[in-house]
Amino acid sequence: MALLLSLLPGWAGAAPAMWLVRDADTEIYLFGTMHVLSPAAAWRTPAYEAAYERAQTVWFEADLTTADPPALTDLVARYGVDPERSLSTKLANHELRALKPLLERGRVPLARIEHMRPWAAALMLSTRSLGQAGGTVEDGADLAVTRQAKQAAKTVRAFETVEDQIRMFAGLSEPGEVQYLADVIRERSAPVRRREPSLEQAWIAGDMTRLGPGLVEGMRQASPEFYDMLLRRRNLAWAETLEREMAAPGGVHLVNVGALHMVGDDGLPTLLAARGYEVRRIQ
Repeated sequence: MALLLSLLPGWAGAAPAMWLVRDADTEIYLFGTMHVLSPAAAWRTPAYEAAYERAQTVWFEADLTTADPPALTDLVARYGVDPERSLSTKLANHELRALKPLLERGRVPLARIEHMRPWAAALMLSTRSLGQAGGTVEDGADLAVTRQAKQAAKTVRAFETVEDQIRMFAGLSEPGEVQYLADVIRERSAPVRRREPSLEQAWIAGDMTRLGPGLVEGMRQASPEFYDMLLRRRNLAWAETLEREMAAPGGVHLVNVGALHMVGDDGLPTLLAARGYEVRRIQ
């Protein structure tokens, strides 16, 4: 621990955010990941590597290595398809006009996604590079560390299954789905501001102000149903799971979940601190 702490002075604004939660015999490191990254993203720090080496158990939102393409195709066919109404009929004219160039950029014909429910189309847009210089899930922190931990024969655990996550999105109301897709279209269509750091750069710098008021609070205000589904309810469930781990015999855990799950009153650090554990940001 002394070695780990010796690596931490000057963390503020310099690396992706990480917290340490502890009681008398258990330590849980909370690391806010970014699911989609560019191949050149340099996010690993000595502090993260030290936490990884110490951890006997490594946690993720879901085990993405088990999501083989045929299984995903089957899940999308079950939960993400509307055979009766096309996607185009659910979007406003200006949203449809903005969607088309995004699809053209990624060489995806509109006809290919017309049968998709809005949440499925939004998820596709969010996780594909669509021809941009942006990143992919393959280069994201979650998948990279999952593969590393499995190769090292560490215990890998997940809060949810991939099907759990798909059913979660499929449970949105139609207005909630459409708003989600409209938000993704707007974000993907926005011009790049060269003087403003990208979201990836803000994450690498540990800029929780950009991630917090800039994203989470905006989501809570503009899309309360989506916020409740994506963050609040899941964080509460995960906090209960981690509380059970804290009550078990001692161990060291490294929790890798999306950085937005660390933000605000509904974030994991705040929820666990409210349960009486020592919580402090260490990176």
